[in-house]
Amino acid sequence: MAGIYIHIPFCKQACYYCDFHFSTSIKKKDDMIISLEKEMMLRKDELGTESIKTIYFGGGTPSLLSSEEINRLIETAKKHFQIDENPEITLEANPDDLSKGRIEELAKSAVNRLSIGVQSFFDSDLKLMNRAHDSIEASSCLKNAQRYFENISIDLIYGIPNGSDEQWRANIEKALAFKVPHISAYALTVEPKTALESFISKGLIPEIDEEKAASQFFTLIDLLEQNEFLHYEISNFGKEGFFSKNNTAYWLGKSYLGIGPSAHSYNGISRKWNVKNNTKYINSLLEDKLPYEEEKLSKIDRYN
Repeated sequence: MAGIYIHIPFCKQACYYCDFHFSTSIKKKDDMIISLEKEMMLRKDELGTESIKTIYFGGGTPSLLSSEEINRLIETAKKHFQIDENPEITLEANPDDLSKGRIEELAKSAVNRLSIGVQSFFDSDLKLMNRAHDSIEASSCLKNAQRYFENISIDLIYGIPNGSDEQWRANIEKALAFKVPHISAYALTVEPKTALESFISKGLIPEIDEEKAASQFFTLIDLLEQNEFLHYEISNFGKEGFFSKNNTAYWLGKSYLGIGPSAHSYNGISRKWNVKNNTKYINSLLEDKLPYEEEKLSKIDRYN
């Protein structure tokens, strides 16, 4: 079993906490798609004859791509790799991109799993994080998505400054009310050189309370396990039969190919990581050069 991860490095706006690689300008989107296709072609032999059981669109915000562009990349993967007959194909999406019409389009595509970046059902949290959607959009997109998709995951964030334990519990209960089969939850982390770090250092936002975050994590575990979710990975909870194949493959040490700027790859022996710059990535592939660095792993490295 192997997987393909495709990094889409574009976002409408920058969330204050995010240190992933992205650009808020989509001027180079067409060139980026061509380059993603080129990278897949140039790396078509890296996974050998391994069957690809999962294709994961991450980012950035993959839902900024049109359904036609997403299908185009999936077809390119099918052309160059040995894709399983029924692969799990996940699209990370933000609620503000998931209108009823867009969900209907995606339902007709090869995408069969949505990972929706809700983060919170409270507008105060969403504003603090500079998310592009509001709580009404979060609820609306979930209701519409459930009409067309069975396999849906939602992301939540805990440990938010000024967020009470009662509010966090309400977030979990709201998520449970939608009866989604998978929930990913992450502690808000202050990463270097992010807007969040700057605001905290200036006293505009309170510091992260790690004890409160830990307490909220245990609240999450208790509530989800009471509702028949299995805690199968540190940040991920799923109903039986709905564990993310992408996440599971990482934890089992399976091979995966990372396509796109900043994407990482692993084949059991070495790790590769692509350049974290859209222009350099595109220009390199225009010259048929693969823009990655590589690290050979010792047995101790692989164990760790």
